[in-house]
Amino acid sequence: MDRIVFLGTAGDSSVMARQLRASGGIVLQIGEMQIHIDPGPGSLVRAREFGVNPRATGVMLVSHNHINHAHDVNAVVHAMTLGGFDKKGVLIANTTVVQGNGRCPPTISTFAQSCIERIIVLQPGQKAAVEDVEVHAIPAFHSDPSGIGFRILAPVYTIGYSGDTAFSKEAARALEGCDILILNVTFPGSMESDGHLNREGAQKVVEQVKPKLALITHFGFEMLKADPLLEARHIQLATGVQTVAAHDGLSIVPATYAARSEQTRLSGFPPLP
Repeated sequence: MDRIVFLGTAGDSSVMARQLRASGGIVLQIGEMQIHIDPGPGSLVRAREFGVNPRATGVMLVSHNHINHAHDVNAVVHAMTLGGFDKKGVLIANTTVVQGNGRCPPTISTFAQSCIERIIVLQPGQKAAVEDVEVHAIPAFHSDPSGIGFRILAPVYTIGYSGDTAFSKEAARALEGCDILILNVTFPGSMESDGHLNREGAQKVVEQVKPKLALITHFGFEMLKADPLLEARHIQLATGVQTVAAHDGLSIVPATYAARSEQTRLSGFPPLP
């Protein structure tokens, strides 16, 4: 059964450092494929806690080169390949994760790169395919200038992940058509933010995209004080879209929210006589 599992919902250095929320990223299980998105500190510990086998991971998606999104890339590579003994897997990431920039070195080590089969660097508008899943890079407006988000096209549903981004019509437009929307919402209400969504910005994205389900995550300290459950309720009341504040260990069955799932199950059958 396909699942989305939140191995963490921490969204700023204060929350991550004190582990007020875990910071292990998000795991998608789509058929036989396991995808780990943005494996931050504690990914392997949280995977064990929440019943995810890191050895089963075959794809990693990393949106940008910040510690709470990319710190455990090497650890996950070691876990999924048994330290390189079983060379496998694909890393799909932005430029700085693989190549670094003037401010930070690459996240993934040379050894870890040698342990996996393929490394794909994406810029907004580019896409890659792994078996029957497509990954499209979408624009993000963040302090990592090459940061991206992802549209993940599974056979019967599409998941959008914003990555870390300020609100922009361009980023929202790139998420249109997603059945499930995962938004990194670091700040509550209209609180001023730099390179991150606040609740009002997230509300605009949800209103434009109109997914079947919106999930908010990546909470900063002020967001925790305001209560993510209340912020999610505000978004739902304003947009009419079911909106859930993720918690550590939350597991969602994405096919429940697939726009095409009913056709997949029913349209192939001939009409009754």
